Amino acid sequence: MSHLSWPEAGVIGALQGVSELFPVSSLGHSVLLPAWIGGSWARDLNVSRPESPYLAFIVGLHVATAIALIVYFWRDWVRIIGGLISSIAHREVRTTDQRLAWLLVLGTIPVGIVGLVAEHWLRTHLGKPLPAGWFLFINGLILLFVEYLHSSSGAHALEQQQEYVDERESGPASDARLARTSVGPAVLIGSTQIFALAPGISRSGITMAAGMLRGLSREDAARFAFLLATPVILAAGVLKLPDLGGHLGDGIHGQVLFGSILSGIGAYLAVRFLTRYFDRRSLRPFGYYCLIAGLLSIIRFS
Repeated sequence: MSHLSWPEAGVIGALQGVSELFPVSSLGHSVLLPAWIGGSWARDLNVSRPESPYLAFIVGLHVATAIALIVYFWRDWVRIIGGLISSIAHREVRTTDQRLAWLLVLGTIPVGIVGLVAEHWLRTHLGKPLPAGWFLFINGLILLFVEYLHSSSGAHALEQQQEYVDERESGPASDARLARTSVGPAVLIGSTQIFALAPGISRSGITMAAGMLRGLSREDAARFAFLLATPVILAAGVLKLPDLGGHLGDGIHGQVLFGSILSGIGAYLAVRFLTRYFDRRSLRPFGYYCLIAGLLSIIRFS
């Protein structure tokens, strides 16, 4: 990288940690923010370059984001991983934890395959401000459309009557509901993460939308989205760490560490906020934000 300043590393690190979990697309914002600022930011922070150190940096930040998710949901991951191990050892899928573990495994396979095969092409062709603006606008339309259908179905009124319980305490009950999801719909929900390879389409947003369309409550859809995202985000980050250890990371290891710390803190605070937010509130504010930000970006970079 020609240069990665400490302010750039700090801002992008915090932005990635928060926007990865908010339904507004972290990759889209990582493309659009430097372009809006311009100058050295636009030169240094460009993901569309064939060999992009900036991409290695922001994807490397995913490790910190994934760690934050694992820390927040650690009780749940202990149960889920235990269920997967016991399922393999006893060759059975009977319990809630065993079934949910396999749903998460199967749900992450499609995006893993597509990511390995097509990530480079998608990034170099779509990782530019104008496509990111269009995809962010489309992301907003999706969120608003799904909320309209969800409210029309009467599910919103039922959720309003439910008493809030901390996500970490209500996890087993939510997992029991998620485990009743059939394999086909679960894989379909997980497969929607493929669309998030396009900058501007939110991983958590598109997965939540798919879950709500399949009849999940907003709270359960958010939980399923965060659980599905964790192994994908972690794997993406781990795969890019060797790049940061090579010539792409020369001279910026301190900035990478600084950005990662802020990314992890931002992700933890974001998931803590969102698990409470989605218990009672809708995707509409995020949908409107994406529409406005996307439209302004389309106008600015056309």
